[in-house]
Amino acid sequence: MNAADWLGPDGPLAGLVPGFAPRRSQQQMAEAVAAVLDEGGTLIVEAGTGTGKTYAYLVPALLSGMRVIISTGTRHLQDQLFQRDLPVVRQTLELPVRVALLKGRGNYLCRYRLNAVQENGWLGSREQVAELKHIRSWARRTRCGDIAEVTNVPEASGLWPRVTSTADNCLGQECPQLADCFLAKARREALAADVLVINHHLFCADMAMKETGFAELLPGAGAIILDEAHQLPEIASQFFGKTLSSRQLSELARDTAVEQAREAADFIDLRELANRLDPAAATLREALGLADRRAPWRDIADQPVVRTALEGLNAALDRLRSALKEAAQRGKGLENCHRRAEDLAQRLTALTGVESSPDNVRWFETRGRAFSLSLTPLDIAPAFRGRMASQPGAWIFTSATLAVGQRFDHFAARLGVPEYAALRLDSPFDFARNTVLYQPTGLPDPGSPQYTAALVEATLPVLAASRGRAFLLFTSYRALHEAAALLAGRLDYPLLVQGERSKAALLEEFRVLGNAVLLGTASFWEGVDVRGEALSCVVIDRLPFAAPGDPVMQARIESLRQQGQDPFKSYQLPQAVIALKQGAGRLIRDVSDRGVLMLGDPRVSSKFYGRVFLDSLPPMPRTRELDAVRAFFRREAETPNIPQAPLPRRSR
Repeated sequence: MNAADWLGPDGPLAGLVPGFAPRRSQQQMAEAVAAVLDEGGTLIVEAGTGTGKTYAYLVPALLSGMRVIISTGTRHLQDQLFQRDLPVVRQTLELPVRVALLKGRGNYLCRYRLNAVQENGWLGSREQVAELKHIRSWARRTRCGDIAEVTNVPEASGLWPRVTSTADNCLGQECPQLADCFLAKARREALAADVLVINHHLFCADMAMKETGFAELLPGAGAIILDEAHQLPEIASQFFGKTLSSRQLSELARDTAVEQAREAADFIDLRELANRLDPAAATLREALGLADRRAPWRDIADQPVVRTALEGLNAALDRLRSALKEAAQRGKGLENCHRRAEDLAQRLTALTGVESSPDNVRWFETRGRAFSLSLTPLDIAPAFRGRMASQPGAWIFTSATLAVGQRFDHFAARLGVPEYAALRLDSPFDFARNTVLYQPTGLPDPGSPQYTAALVEATLPVLAASRGRAFLLFTSYRALHEAAALLAGRLDYPLLVQGERSKAALLEEFRVLGNAVLLGTASFWEGVDVRGEALSCVVIDRLPFAAPGDPVMQARIESLRQQGQDPFKSYQLPQAVIALKQGAGRLIRDVSDRGVLMLGDPRVSSKFYGRVFLDSLPPMPRTRELDAVRAFFRREAETPNIPQAPLPRRSR
């Protein structure tokens, strides 16, 4: 029995998995995956929402008998795959497959750092004292040390960075707690696994380490499956670059003070030097400007106030580095702090010096009281292509949004994939019957100062027709806040705004309320799954072109021009198309879902490139008439949607 048969109407999954419904597109994908697993090579698959791509690659992967690494876009999807989907397939196929889950080190409790906080750590609030108590209690009973198990300590708590490790502060083989290290245990299990589930950040971190030639995080495998693959190019760019942040400097100062108390209590000068690092970093933050900003380093590099602040930070870091060199022999903790100080000093020089390269861009970002300095490569294709060449076998890239129109050229070029088989599978959902694409008339150009106000006015009657139950997705925080102010007090439905609470809390409230209107930006465009009537309308304010002032975008555009390419057609437009497909994909998440997608941006109709966007969306009936939207929602209210062949949620 082949993989497609296992997923067919007479296959074991249909008989054993409750609610499983076969679908031809899922079987087609399974056949393609099985072929590349058997023959080797590369497969790129766009599988529309509802295809069931998870089962479509899990079944042939487990049947292949190979060691397989599966990488997902986020930790949430990683947990879902490992805890829900993989066990179902493994049990149904009755295969003795060893599976393991491996996350980045920051997801595991570090016993050494927990002990350091307990012994000498200063806690900034009563809340953190209570949180530490919860963590200590959990630490005594956990088997894997995954901090996702701790539900009564907020994910954003400032305590987590103090009780987990980073590549900078981990003591590695010198750690006195190595025998009980949760990360080391997880890595041992990963080495022994037949199927290993990771995420893209860990995958790219492993790639970056392999580039140095010194170490690696992941074992070899006969097949690598990369789900939510559209995220890979940007994530890889982060890992092949360099970054120095005010947070790293602050953590070095804090850890130095803790280790000084533990290992060199008589070295009082060391603590005083550590305490000078934060003020020096704060001076640089002030010199970079009070507003939140993201810009090329060259824009401010020659400003006297910036040069003076940099000299002060360099001096403070150099004095601390010299003292740590003297103290390093006192203990492994101080030895590690010395190594970190050396590394940060080298990064600071590399990120703020005068030398530049056409292959990368140096830039800075300020947000609140924090800053970061970064160097980002403009093209990660050569590095990624080299990684694929070093590990021959089967490579499978899949997502609901990889193609622009019918082609995968843009995605393949960004990763340097030389030759590949391609498969594009439309969603099995009935978009013709269950959706409407509404393009309102009379809106000004999106660059107009009056645009957001006009969009809000055009949206209000749609929200009245939909009875709330809507996402309003914006391409900038400025537009979001303006719209929130304009909508306040004018809706008969609850208004939820990104930033008021955590993303998870907002989504839970949105589902519970059932008639809310949620305003969100980038983080709500993808990875958000609200099924059923609670979400029946998605409004997108503008075509999601990346901000032209973004320093990385600017540098990539200039680099493409120098290569004789048209940056708009080869980069900006394809990126925006994929982003729009992600945002539009929030609307229909299940076979019984119905809804209206409203595209406010008039450029969809007025510009030559509008057709590219429209052709990349599912086959939705289109209208410019508000009455057609009202009629759709009246029918939705009057007639329950009972599909003839339900596609249950379990059939992934």
